[in-house]
Parts: sequence; structure tokens; C-alpha cells
Amino acid sequence: MKKTILSLSLLTLFMSCKDDTKKMAEPDSKQDSIALIERAKAIHERVITLDTHCDFNVANFTDETNYTQDLSSQVTLPKMDQGGLDVAWFIVYTGQEELTDAGFKKAHETAMGKFNAIHKLVDDIAPEQIELAVTSDDVRRIVKAGKKVAMIGIENGYPVGKDLANVEKFYNLGGRYMSLSHNGHSQLSDSNTGEEDSVWLNNGLSELGKKVVKEMNRLGMMIDVSHPSKEAMKQMIELSEAPIIASHSSARALCDHSRNLDDEQLEWLKKNGGVVQTVAFAAYLNTEKAEKYAAFQKEVGLKVMDSMNVAYLERSDLKELSSEERDAYYSVLEKVRPIVDAKIKGMKNAPKAVNVADFVDHIDYMVNKIGIEHVGISSDFDGGGGIDGWNDASETFNVTLELVKRGYTEEQIGFLWSGNLLRVLDDVQAYAKSVQKS
Repeated sequence: MKKTILSLSLLTLFMSCKDDTKKMAEPDSKQDSIALIERAKAIHERVITLDTHCDFNVANFTDETNYTQDLSSQVTLPKMDQGGLDVAWFIVYTGQEELTDAGFKKAHETAMGKFNAIHKLVDDIAPEQIELAVTSDDVRRIVKAGKKVAMIGIENGYPVGKDLANVEKFYNLGGRYMSLSHNGHSQLSDSNTGEEDSVWLNNGLSELGKKVVKEMNRLGMMIDVSHPSKEAMKQMIELSEAPIIASHSSARALCDHSRNLDDEQLEWLKKNGGVVQTVAFAAYLNTEKAEKYAAFQKEVGLKVMDSMNVAYLERSDLKELSSEERDAYYSVLEKVRPIVDAKIKGMKNAPKAVNVADFVDHIDYMVNKIGIEHVGISSDFDGGGGIDGWNDASETFNVTLELVKRGYTEEQIGFLWSGNLLRVLDDVQAYAKSVQKS
């Protein structure tokens, strides 16, 4: 089955094009531009496009409301079709709360609810449209059959609790990568957020965290270092017998955020044989540009919310809400965002948003720094990700177009979109098989 891709007007293309003479000169004529777009479309159709980080709300995985419908969420099956996105890694995410038995139990229940939701989508809601993959061979088979592919990543090892057996439980449910922490230190690993106050819990990995790394190696589950601290990443690489990944991070040299990897970390990852999945999250690509746009967006948003008689809540306020109240608030925001975006598009004084060119700048940097075989692509859709030009799955083609504009070959684009990540998955699973046989 061929991918369907939204046509772009030449005017839009010219307005969004970035002058980058290092890789390829801008087309001199309308005819050259049309040829470039058609070549990019052909490449986009042939390569397997894989996004390693797509969050979701379980409320959108029900019989009544689900991804077969064109919902307001950034990822749905219609949007994947429209933009030519083949593979979405759906994320079993749990926020970091207290390290108590009650907290572990609640987090485990949340994680199981998300696993169950993903299985419901592929088994009951849309088995003819999307299928779960657990190996690279599965991915290629499912894509060849004309279906979309679901894969599962686990963001935060918190729901593992203190029971190592939960790692295998999550693996058996389809989990093929896991981050040992999120925003806040877990019982397994310190988080990058410790940089803010230099307060650490585990000085990297806890003893249980070290056991979890070994268990993930044994099972064939990729270790994700996008949220853990730098010291935790160093210890994971020292302990791991298989390559690791950063499922959604960018280059710290271009954007100084603790969620990004600095040059030293990139070198560690290269020597380890891993891959960093460049993330389309505005604040991790260009903080100054993102903050300026966000402030303007908030100003417009407050007016829209006021007209809708909806109170605006700061992040600190959200922490005081129950999970049900937070979900209800986020549902309201989903309705507000498209209204705000539409208003901003019509404003001449609006600042420029972080865009696909900024995103590919990070890809360029890391490719030049550590080699193309160690770089991939992710969005963090429905978890804060999305940039001008790739704001949902329907706009996925724009990333390929920008790569073609910069002179990347079809083979290189294939590596970036899926080849590198699937190679790491193969390596991790091959190591697990060798261990299990011995």
C-alpha cells in the first residue's frame, strides 16, 4: 500500500526553505522545485518512517473514541496515513511520584492500563489497520502488508517498583525500550532534572537500577537514556553489554538543556554503538526562540480561554490536581490549541516558531559529530513535542523534504528514519539470545 502525502504549495515551500548552502543550493527554478518535491515524495514512500516517541491518552483508545478517527491528538491512524508515518512507538508513561509501596502500586496500575490500551487498539479496535511489532522483521513484514506499525516504549522505570520480575512482565507485553527515570529521581536512576539543584538520590544508578540494566540486556529490551542523569547514562553504558538509545533527545551544543546530550555523551553513545533519536520538541531545539513564541502563544491563549470561561493553570497548579482532574484540563487545552494556532497564523506580529529547519540543524550537527549511523528521528507528539512544519503525524513528509533539500541520499534518509534504530534493536536482541543460550 502506498503512503498518501499532503501536497505542498510551492509558495509554502519557498517560505519555509532554509538557506543551507553547505549541503545543497536552493533550487533556481519552479521546475527544479517541483522535481525536488517529487523526488522527496518517492523517497518518503520507499523508506520505513519510524517515530520512537508518541505519548497518548488512554481515553482515546476506547470503542467509542479511538485512533481510527481523526481526533485532535497529534497521532491518529488517519494522520499517520496522511503524512506517511509507518511506525509509531506508543509510550507507557508514568509521572514520577513518591518512592513508596503505594506510589509503586499506583504507577504499576497506570502502566498496565496503558499496555492494555495499546493492545486493545491493535487486537480489537483496528487489527486490519495496525499491528504490534516486537522485532525489526515484524516491522518490515507489517509495512509490506500495508498496515501501520505499533511498538511500545516505557518512559520511566518507576512502575517496576522494587520487583525485578516486572521488567520481564513489561517485556512480555511488548515493551522494547525503557527509560529508568523521568522528571524526578526514581528508585532505579537519577534524573537529568537533578542538574537544577545538584541534589541526587542514587549518584547515578541504584543497586536495583544496575540489576534492571542487566535484566534488560538478558531479555533484549533497549535501554533509553533520554531522561536519566549524565552520570546514570555513563554507568548504564559501562554496565550494558548491548547498545543503548536516547529515544527523544537532541544536541546540547545547539540547545543547552539538560534533556539533550552534550558532546561527551554523544561520543559515549557512538563508542557504545547506540543511536540518539533527535526530538522535535521546540524547547530542546532552540530555547530562546521557543520561549519567545510560547510567551506570545500564552498571551493569545489566555484571551481565548477567558472567552471560553476557562481558568488558566500554571504547571505548579497542575501538581495539586488529581490525575482525573489533570486529564480533564488537558482535554480542554486540546480544544483551545487549534483555536490559538489559527489566530496566530493570521497575525503579522507573531514571532517565528521553532521549525523543521531548526530540527534538522540538530540532525546535521550530530551526524557530523558522531556519524549518520548513530542518529535517528522522534517527535514526542502528544507529550509536548511538535514544531512548525511537523506539528502532527500528518506533516511527517516535511522532515524528509528538508533532508532531501540538504542533500541527504535515500540510503541516509532510510538510516535516519528507521534503519539505525532497528539495527540497535537487532543488536540488543541478538545479545539476549546469546545469553539465553549459554
